[in-house]
Amino acid sequence: MKIVRSKLEFQQTRSRLQGVVGLVPTMGALHEGHLSLIRQAKQESDQVVVTIFINPLQFGEGEDYETYPRTPEVDLEKAQSAGADVVWLPEVHDLYEQKQIMMIDVGELGEELCGKNRPGHFNGMATVVMKFLQIIRPDRAYFGQKDAQQLAIIKQMATDFLINTTIVGGPTVRDHDGLALSSRNQYLTEQERKDAPELYQTLRKAVAELKENKSRKDVLKRVTDALSNMEASVEYVELKTFPTLQASTNELPSGEYVLAAAIRYSKARLIDNIIFTVE
Repeated sequence: MKIVRSKLEFQQTRSRLQGVVGLVPTMGALHEGHLSLIRQAKQESDQVVVTIFINPLQFGEGEDYETYPRTPEVDLEKAQSAGADVVWLPEVHDLYEQKQIMMIDVGELGEELCGKNRPGHFNGMATVVMKFLQIIRPDRAYFGQKDAQQLAIIKQMATDFLINTTIVGGPTVRDHDGLALSSRNQYLTEQERKDAPELYQTLRKAVAELKENKSRKDVLKRVTDALSNMEASVEYVELKTFPTLQASTNELPSGEYVLAAAIRYSKARLIDNIIFTVE
């Protein structure tokens, strides 16, 4: 596995990569969710590039940019074990050589769900992903379904800007009790960690009901009420079409949907979702 740091060094490395190139962009603090994407990319690509970059543009005021976990040496070992061929760890100046004047505006897709409480987050995310797609020129790029909104936005961006990269969603990887793996789970207290799996269990029950009844009547309220009984504040519980993220009607026609929720504990904000099909 080759480790590169500067943009120039990466560009020289990229010129030597042959065959289908797969990209797995990360912010480091790698866990099994990231590693599953790397392994998936390895199966479907000839060369796998992993990026580790904590993007300042997607952190808002008061968020955890300064304290976000940074474990580069451990990350490199994990990436290698999962099959990465190249790991690029750019510095901020490699991607933002001067003050960023222009950014991707993802529009209404970034104003729903997580965007309501994280203004500008998805514009910053899309901007850095666009930079990676331009520099790396991957044939395939892999993103986890745990952040379904991010996945939907990147798919739309690739379509709208005629980017010749296939955007691939990888399934959410969960702990033994159902909690979706996240680098921020380490912020949970012992009691919060015990309670947190209830988020996924509640969503599962609701999805079963939605698929059976093909109606959203009262379901979102019951989910919100159930999550409100946890020692966490509920940011949102919403049902959207997927990947268009349009509001769903009370009666659900055939198609793909995402039931998504976010809750906030003392120091940890957890998101989860289930993408499902109504026949």
